[in-house]
Amino acid sequence: MPGRRRRTRPRATALGLGLALLLATVPGCGGHPQARPEPAPPRGSRSGATPSATASTTPAGDASPFWVDPRSDAARQVAAWEAAGRTGDAQVLRRIADRPMALWVPGDDPGPEIRRTAQAAHAAGRTLLLTAYNIPYRDCGQHSAGGAVDAGAYRGWIGAVADNIGRQKTMVVLEPDAVPHLVDGCTQAERRQERFQLLSEAVDRLKRNRETKVYIDAGNPAWVKDTGKLVDALYQAGLDRADGFSLNVSNFQSDADTRAYGAELSRAAKGKHFVIDTSRNGAGPLPGHGQEAWCNPPGRALGTPPTDATGDPLVDAYLWIKRPGESDGPCRGGPQAGRWWPDYALGLARRSKEE
Repeated sequence: MPGRRRRTRPRATALGLGLALLLATVPGCGGHPQARPEPAPPRGSRSGATPSATASTTPAGDASPFWVDPRSDAARQVAAWEAAGRTGDAQVLRRIADRPMALWVPGDDPGPEIRRTAQAAHAAGRTLLLTAYNIPYRDCGQHSAGGAVDAGAYRGWIGAVADNIGRQKTMVVLEPDAVPHLVDGCTQAERRQERFQLLSEAVDRLKRNRETKVYIDAGNPAWVKDTGKLVDALYQAGLDRADGFSLNVSNFQSDADTRAYGAELSRAAKGKHFVIDTSRNGAGPLPGHGQEAWCNPPGRALGTPPTDATGDPLVDAYLWIKRPGESDGPCRGGPQAGRWWPDYALGLARRSKEE
């Protein structure tokens, strides 16, 4: 479906090249069918040439306030390629590995991964980035179908997320696609009120942590055109108590188009701020508006590196919410949605305008 997008949350897979590596990935979303993702085991359960569990790989001089995970798939791939003698490719891939990306919180037991990353981010004096993506009847039963089994399970899960964040300084992107799917009619009528209630409760629960900022996902400029209707839905989902909304998650819309769309939403939302996913939008969207324009489009590039120095008073941060290099699905030669795809990651990095 044009204008929709997909994202990912962890799923484990193995990578060879002479090393035992554990890869965690994240399944796609945004209106495209996919089997329910399985939770990933804690990373680091196998040996391999990877950085330490708590070290920050943030490059020297990087002005980003966000934490870099030394156990990301990209970091593990760099280690594997260096061990295999592919030093040139490894160096290019550092354009991903050395940047902060959001952790997509596991849907079964969020505690271990949040504790691991929160402790490391605290030690590094950095802000943790999280994506909460576990709403019941997620993605209208399509590519990223799944989520919590019912409202009670979701309430327990979001409570565990908040409990494990604790006092750590954190940004949470709340439920990509959940509100736009309410607006475009994809969510079944009998699920609408429950979803609004769960999102609103999630905002309140997360905001009980004084150091947590919450941004409710609002889609992208190519999706919902009726911004008034979208803003009304965002307020029903708790926007008045949230810090703002997120845009372009897992999509390829340009910074300029997304800022303009965000400003329009902000005007209708009493000046609310927003964050933009710039992980793969360096070359903009694939020309044309075909059904598969969103799925592993060729020729794309990394976008603006994560930063809170945006130069726009309405934009709180450019973030890498979608983790670059994770597949959008089994299209154009890609693996299953959310699986790490090193060749695609290398292409994104090679075409990046940022060193």
